[in-house]
Amino acid sequence: MGTQRGKVWRFGDDVNTDEIIPARYLNSSDPAELAAHCMEDADPDFVRKMKPGDFIVAGRNFGCGSSREHAPVAIKAAGITAVIAESFARIFFRNAINVGLPILECPGASEIANESDGELDLAAGVFSAGGRNLEGAPYPEAMRRLIDAGGLMPYVAAKLAARKQG
Repeated sequence: MGTQRGKVWRFGDDVNTDEIIPARYLNSSDPAELAAHCMEDADPDFVRKMKPGDFIVAGRNFGCGSSREHAPVAIKAAGITAVIAESFARIFFRNAINVGLPILECPGASEIANESDGELDLAAGVFSAGGRNLEGAPYPEAMRRLIDAGGLMPYVAAKLAARKQG
């Protein structure tokens, strides 16, 4: 995964999974349907304003609340390149990796200006936006392979297919 560029959409602290994908839409597991309602309770116009390739930048404890995978699926399916936050709820962090949504913990993320242009080098763990360079912990190689494969299930499927061919 190389350097990626997009617009920043900033949210505050404690963005919960109900704000990311409201519970009223959880009767669907269709990524396109979930994407249509991404961040709806935090910003009703978010999906109309954002473009594929953009970033969500937030404060502390992003993805708190329930353990549903629908939240990172909605974000990824909406076309968000990555979520950069001061910190993530642990279950959201794991679910994001499992579904192949890049995320990066960066001190100072909450100070990035809304709608500024951002640039992410996930391998190096560096996010730049609004004239600031933020450094987070780069992903270990194993986690980068999961993200590059599109998540845990595609990664395992590829490994099993390779084993059958070899």
